[in-house]
Amino acid sequence: MTAPPPARSLARRLLAPVATLAGVAAAFAYVGTVDPNEPGHYPVCPLLRFTGIYCPGCGGLRSAHAFVHGDLPAALGANALAVIGYGLFGVLMVLWLIRAFRGVPMRLAVSPVLWWGIGAVLALFTLVRNLPFGSALAP
Repeated sequence: MTAPPPARSLARRLLAPVATLAGVAAAFAYVGTVDPNEPGHYPVCPLLRFTGIYCPGCGGLRSAHAFVHGDLPAALGANALAVIGYGLFGVLMVLWLIRAFRGVPMRLAVSPVLWWGIGAVLALFTLVRNLPFGSALAP
């Protein structure tokens, strides 16, 4: 009979979630500092540039900038789906940190049905924001 593997230290367990959080915080800090509303700092969305169609990510940087500055209405106006994503990311980070602190591995088993659902939501969001009645969702 083999012995169970040694328990990892708390610092080692927290390394991945804290590093992920630090990376995302650094990205948000950069976008909060360098205004995407000023031309020349960020590349233009190629889909919008060549077709005039808003992709699901269009307005995401402006949304992040407004979110960092606490302007939730502007963030929602730039890209409502991105704001929902920020909230989901926050919930997952808290869950990951709690589980890492307790020594329970974080495993996300996403079923194909959920992936198809996410794809359908992205496609529907893209379609609606490019139609006249969905102009409120356009950045």
